[in-house]
Amino acid sequence: MLNLEKLKYPIGKFEMPENVSQQELEQWIIQIKSLPERLRKEVQKLKEEQLNTPYRPEGWTVRQVIHHLADSHMNSFIRIKLALTENNPVIKPYYEKRWAELPDSLNFPIASSLAIVEGVHERWGYLLEQLTEEDLKKTFIHPGINKEFTIKESIGTYAWHGNHHLAHITHLKETKNW
Repeated sequence: MLNLEKLKYPIGKFEMPENVSQQELEQWIIQIKSLPERLRKEVQKLKEEQLNTPYRPEGWTVRQVIHHLADSHMNSFIRIKLALTENNPVIKPYYEKRWAELPDSLNFPIASSLAIVEGVHERWGYLLEQLTEEDLKKTFIHPGINKEFTIKESIGTYAWHGNHHLAHITHLKETKNW
């Protein structure tokens, strides 16, 4: 029997620690910086049929997950830059499920999204390494969930997010013996 919750959240849901150590923050930044290489390693030899396989029943295909990572992480990078340059900006949410149903997410080759992830993460990682303790406390408001996020929270969330979707792919590969 399938454990749908385990398929949805193979590494568990993100929980923001009450106090984030410098070591934890550095680890998150390393995870963000290394995602492109880890992602490319897992998907570079997949065939079209495998890319079009959902990671769980009624879930996204591997192709959609890769395009989603590019879409989502571009948005996160921009949100952090907004928080660094404006006073507690209200960011623009987007309908990620709807984006995943657009033709470029359903049918387009993954190479461009892998390149986007690589470029965004290279710049994002560099920027994150330069932030001061004051920068990490800067905030933005997400109106879709009516919550204020610090940049530090966003770093943890997106380190988890990359690992979360990478685990969807690796778990599927293990299950299918690819």
